[in-house]
Amino acid sequence: TRKRASHTMSNAQSSRRYLIAGNWKMYKTVAEAKEFTRTLYDQIREEESLLPDIVLCPPTIALDAVVHAIEKTLGGAPFSVGAQTMESHDEGAYTGETSPKMLADLEVEYVVIGHSERRQYYNEVDETVNAKTKAALAHQLTPIVCVGESLEQRESGQTDTVVTSQVEAALQGIAASDFEKLVFAYEPVWAIGTGKTCEADEANRVCALIRQTIGKKGSAEQTRILYGGSVKPENSDQLLGQSDIDGALVGGASLKTDSFSAIITAAVNQKKGAVVSA
Repeated sequence: TRKRASHTMSNAQSSRRYLIAGNWKMYKTVAEAKEFTRTLYDQIREEESLLPDIVLCPPTIALDAVVHAIEKTLGGAPFSVGAQTMESHDEGAYTGETSPKMLADLEVEYVVIGHSERRQYYNEVDETVNAKTKAALAHQLTPIVCVGESLEQRESGQTDTVVTSQVEAALQGIAASDFEKLVFAYEPVWAIGTGKTCEADEANRVCALIRQTIGKKGSAEQTRILYGGSVKPENSDQLLGQSDIDGALVGGASLKTDSFSAIITAAVNQKKGAVVSA
């Protein structure tokens, strides 16, 4: 039995709902995605009144099937669906891309923007992240904007500079009144898929830095900031017990219902603890 991390939840944090998002990356067929959704619901349904916001981010080809499974098969189970990326234009000659207009038509609610793998393999830069963030907001999609430093940048002491710069770039031209509609995810690149996890205190420090950076341009009290980077059941309780971490963007551990439901349960336990201490 894991011991729940002790922490003092501020009034601001207690008003921000935990958000647990599962990024499936290039895994799961349509049939596997539907089966996963049904199985996960069966595992967590007993805690429905205390569940955090749960976002499933399947591959593009399975988006419609997962939306349908949630709405039709499960009767509107407590899940939302997110895309793993999108094009910033509504339409056009962009072979292979998916537009925010298309995602909204599918009733997708979230979209991951600027994931480190998109930046590394598909040449996404701060300017495209900003354009996609604006496009998401224009179509009432909630962007999950990913920021984070590489191992080389961390070892050379550039973490704060890199993260601050990425956050500021993402916010360019976005109205302060829209800040509460944004979700940011701190994803130290060196901790993604490596088994390495940023220590909870350090992850919280960087998430607080993100909030401070947003706060220089407007209120950040309601902006949710997630941690992503080898989140698993063994460390989720400690991470979610931090003052400025409002949830998790989960990679590998979101591919199996047992591990993903355990992370969701960690958020439920933090919520229970907050209710009791209040």
